Amino acid sequence: QVQLVESGGGLVQPGGSLRLSCAASGSSTGINVMGWNRQAPGKERELVATITSESKTIYANSVKGRFTISRDNTKNTVYLQMNSLRPEDTAVYYCRGLIGRSWFWGQGTQVTVSS
Repeated sequence: QVQLVESGGGLVQPGGSLRLSCAASGSSTGINVMGWNRQAPGKERELVATITSESKTIYANSVKGRFTISRDNTKNTVYLQMNSLRPEDTAVYYCRGLIGRSWFWGQGTQVTVSS
C-alpha cells in the first residue's frame, strides 16, 4: 500500500522559512511526478509546485522566487523549501505522487505564518 507522509510544518513569523518533506513508501515502481498542493481555509486546493523524475519543475506564480521544490529519487522523497513566507501562505500543505496512472496524497501538514 502506497503511503506519503509529510513533515516539517509549523508556525513561523512572516519573512521566515520552513522546509517540508514528504517520504513515499510501499511502491514497487518509481514515482514519476511529485508535488505539493495547499488548501487555505475557505479556499480550494491549489497547486504549489511540481517536479518530475528528471527534476523539471513547475511553480505557482504566487510562490515563484520564494519556494524551491526538490527530490531525492533514491529515497522517494520530495522537499519544499519555503522562504520569505507571508501570511497568505498559511494553509494545509499536501504532498502528492504519481505512480503509474494513479495519484496518491499525503495527509497534509499545517503551515501557519503569523506574528
